[in-house]
Amino acid sequence: MATVTRVCVLKSGGDFTPRHVQWLARQVPGLVCLTDIAVPGVPVVQMQNAWPGWWSKMNLFSKAIPGDLLYLDLDTVVIGDLTPLEGVGETTLLEDFYKPGLLASGLMYIREEDKAHVWDAWMADPDGHRERCQTRERWGDQGFLQDVLQAQTWQQALPGAVVSWKVHCQKQIPHGARVVCFHGNPRPWAAKQSWVLPL
Repeated sequence: MATVTRVCVLKSGGDFTPRHVQWLARQVPGLVCLTDIAVPGVPVVQMQNAWPGWWSKMNLFSKAIPGDLLYLDLDTVVIGDLTPLEGVGETTLLEDFYKPGLLASGLMYIREEDKAHVWDAWMADPDGHRERCQTRERWGDQGFLQDVLQAQTWQQALPGAVVSWKVHCQKQIPHGARVVCFHGNPRPWAAKQSWVLPL
């Protein structure tokens, strides 16, 4: 099995802070943060480009962190062993919880072999891609990845392992779930659930 780095991304100046990285690191042993600021207690790698907001995730496809990556959004709750997610062996993204057929980038396994193709396509016109990916069908970084990346989905690779707080967990957490994705509001720490670590 490939060596896998568990990684998150923090771009300064937004809703998330080093505190949220520290919160995720308490759930994810070995977590590394790709960032433009210091995060006390968490190993960091300097991101090469300061694209705003979620676009900073495109730095994951650079050569900043070699090898395969398991990327988690900062509002992700880990409730089980991540090892099976690291064993999928091929690039894997979320299928949008509301719009089947569209990819979502909140949890990604990125193979080393797939990075350069994505990076080269992105770097050819970052501003143009950002301008283009503003529709519901092509939204943000995941809209760009939809066009350039051949990827399986977590729902295909590990059915039931990755769930949505809003869609799947309103009564209880489904049996077998390992990761709960929080997208939009509420954030995990505002959901007032006993299985969510306090911030």
